[in-house]
Amino acid sequence: MPAARRMRRAAAAAGVVERFAGMGSALAGVMFVWSMLSPLLPRQLFEHFVGRFLRRHARRLAGLVDPYLTVTISEHCGERMKLGDVYEQAKAYLSHRCARRARSLRAERAARDGGGDRFLLTMGDGEEVYDVFQGATVWWNSVSSGGGRRYESPWFGGGGVVVDDDRRAYRLLFHRRHRDLVVDSYLPHVCREGRAIMLRNRRRKLFTNAGGDRYRKSAWSYVAFEHPSTFDTLAMDPAKKKDIMDDLDAFRDGKDYYARIGKAWKRGYLLHGPPGTGKSTMIAAMANYLDYDIYDVELTSVATNTDLRRLFIETKGKSIIVIEDIDCSVDLTGKRKKRSPHAAAAAAEPVDAAKDESASKVTLSGLLNVIDGLWSACGGERIVVFTTNHVGKLDPALIRRGRMDKHIEMSYCCFETFKILAKNYLAIDAHHLFDDVRSLLQDARIKITPADVAEHLMRKCATAAADEAAACLASLVKALEKKAKGKETVEEEETVVDE
Repeated sequence: MPAARRMRRAAAAAGVVERFAGMGSALAGVMFVWSMLSPLLPRQLFEHFVGRFLRRHARRLAGLVDPYLTVTISEHCGERMKLGDVYEQAKAYLSHRCARRARSLRAERAARDGGGDRFLLTMGDGEEVYDVFQGATVWWNSVSSGGGRRYESPWFGGGGVVVDDDRRAYRLLFHRRHRDLVVDSYLPHVCREGRAIMLRNRRRKLFTNAGGDRYRKSAWSYVAFEHPSTFDTLAMDPAKKKDIMDDLDAFRDGKDYYARIGKAWKRGYLLHGPPGTGKSTMIAAMANYLDYDIYDVELTSVATNTDLRRLFIETKGKSIIVIEDIDCSVDLTGKRKKRSPHAAAAAAEPVDAAKDESASKVTLSGLLNVIDGLWSACGGERIVVFTTNHVGKLDPALIRRGRMDKHIEMSYCCFETFKILAKNYLAIDAHHLFDDVRSLLQDARIKITPADVAEHLMRKCATAAADEAAACLASLVKALEKKAKGKETVEEEETVVDE
């Protein structure tokens, strides 16, 4: 038996050696054939098929070895045309839920409405934290490419710019058996919680595009918006003020209505009137009433229509986009206005190339497209406000209904406006000089702006309140009487001339 067993083992070993020898011969034959044929095959075709084969099998092998999946949430979306909302919501969620577990943190001021020196802590670059949702553990990793500065090619014919290419993103890692849970439940949960946290920690901001920094990632820079103006302190006729507030309420609550009628969720307001009638104060009151941000567009700093389009695309919802003194910003008449011979001769004169290059090339057509064209639907819940001292100078196409839906005339001071100013500045509701002010303001010949009235009511010393109020009112009455007397003198002179 032992001899027979040894013989069987020897025979089996010989068979194995024979099989390996056969495999070696076959492999040697394949290598010989490949060495003969490889020079005859196109190199690119070879690299394509071999590379695809290796990648396909490498993914299968990686799936067997590593069962974890990754979801990347980038800071920008749409080829860097706008910031990603999901990234901001994930950032807020992680700062509230998981930032305490991180060792590397980034600090941002998170105070709101004078809330003190509170800070919002977020994950630093390269930091990793975990979160647990319905028994499933996921990991978040903050990554940054640190790509430095790069040239961003022009889009739609605009000029290219140099931007900071520091791309940030969050990477979510989870086991593949939790795929449905993460995609269908966890990510929507992160977005909902992030939006709620952002709403609680939100600070109103005042944005401007007049920064001059060519290396900003965004075309906008901002400061905290802390203007104290409200509709309670706004010097305006109460009935007119209530009409504006009702209109703002209808817009803020009209998302479904605008979708039903097929219009972009935006509304235009034209504020026109003499200087000093409170147009800028009205905008601040609107922002405080709606709790919206303000984007102050400086058209003279916008080079082309494409840059203007980019500005509007980067604005977010719950915002008021403001162009003040639009009649003085840039020439928006285009080819509609006929030029006089003198203007045509002046245009034919040579222009300094450097000055012409730096001048804004924004046209009326470009402005109309971003406020009422296809691009106006890129975002919702936005209000566009134009202000002007001379409404007659504006092109009718710019201020027609549908673009500037509501025209608000900011007029001279009336008695109702005066009572609000007296309440604000002197803290009084009645005084024996009120009758004199009323009779003077009812004179149609007297025109005085709320800003001029406010200057007379401003306390200028630390005397007793009653004495100071009487002195301020007396100063106002004297100024009104002087205006009335000046008007009478002018009318008498005009009468003499006519005679």
